[in-house]
Amino acid sequence: MQPFDPEKVRVGLESALADRSVPPDTVERLVARTEALFETMSSVTTEDVGRVVLDGLREVDEVAYLRFASVYKDFQGASDFEREMAAMEDSSEPAG
Repeated sequence: MQPFDPEKVRVGLESALADRSVPPDTVERLVARTEALFETMSSVTTEDVGRVVLDGLREVDEVAYLRFASVYKDFQGASDFEREMAAMEDSSEPAG
């Protein structure tokens, strides 16, 4: 575990959101939201931070979500993208 570094989160978000049409304050809002969740912790795992960032990106932009997920989850090929997209579709369907 290591101290939370909002700059690392910012860089990851900026990369994922590059060339996407999202409101200009999106990165700062997501960094602030992530920082607020971890502000009382002396150290956090990269897995914890990654999950929070992925949740935020999923709400904002699915392409950015997949970009971030491909690095965070170490995608090795197209099947990894297909699996992640299927999981996104499954979880976005209303429970019936």
